[in-house]
Amino acid sequence: KVVTIAKSKKFRDHHGKVLLEGHRLIKDALEAGAVLQTLFFSSVGHLKELPEAELKRANLVKVKFEDIKSWSDLVTPQGLIGIFSKPDHAKMSYPAAQLTSSLPLLLICDNIRDPGNLGTILRSAAGVGCEKVLLTKGCVDPWEPKVLRAGMGAHFRLPIVANLDWESVPSNLPAGIQVCVADNKDPGAQAETASVPRGAGRAGSAPGNPKAPVKSKPKAAPEREDEEGAAGVCGLSPGALRLAASTGGKSLVIPVVPGVDSLNSAIAAGIVLFEGKRQLLRRHKQEDERQKFPVV
Repeated sequence: KVVTIAKSKKFRDHHGKVLLEGHRLIKDALEAGAVLQTLFFSSVGHLKELPEAELKRANLVKVKFEDIKSWSDLVTPQGLIGIFSKPDHAKMSYPAAQLTSSLPLLLICDNIRDPGNLGTILRSAAGVGCEKVLLTKGCVDPWEPKVLRAGMGAHFRLPIVANLDWESVPSNLPAGIQVCVADNKDPGAQAETASVPRGAGRAGSAPGNPKAPVKSKPKAAPEREDEEGAAGVCGLSPGALRLAASTGGKSLVIPVVPGVDSLNSAIAAGIVLFEGKRQLLRRHKQEDERQKFPVV
């Protein structure tokens, strides 16, 4: 069952369970309020730094390290595997430092299918201070082990709403938001004004952040990491483009040297997110200065 939870999305969804491996990830999950059902450990020492109160509510099962090694797909297993109830983002308690650093910036991922890319994108979203991340049905399951590992705890630092169809995306966005699209296929993207972060030159990236309130952004679709730069492999969903158009969104592009393939989706998302943060902070600073020195 442990192996099945790790490898089967259908099984995870049906039983409402996810598998987390390693001390850091399990500790982050417990501190965020995720419910631990069963913890397999190979040494009592592995339990010392985990929240004692949370451990008392769980099944603790001591097993041989060889067993954990056979269940794990890590090169160097840590001897600690936890089975959790599938976390509900609405019930999570995110770190205070994350909340105080949160920006009016959201990320919408459209058809990000490579687990490593999605995990890296989630890590960047947490690092930049995104308010929330939305994943469409075309994205890989965020609770897949490879996504969790690449995310480095991002799953427990900000809300991640998965498996959305485009009709339900607007209800998960704040009112008055402008959705920008980052895609390498829009011929008009190069003409955008300098006020808009120069978006994502790759299918599968994300947002920027020009106007007022918040900005979200859709991205692309890589079937496999090595295909992401191939022409014709990616592109944004029609629903993403319609949403952007309906909110007055702009197209974002990351300028690269002619002849160089478009960027990997995770790299592109990081560039666009941090450019969005830079513009947001600059705008806030300008607004603060105007308040200090009002024009008469």
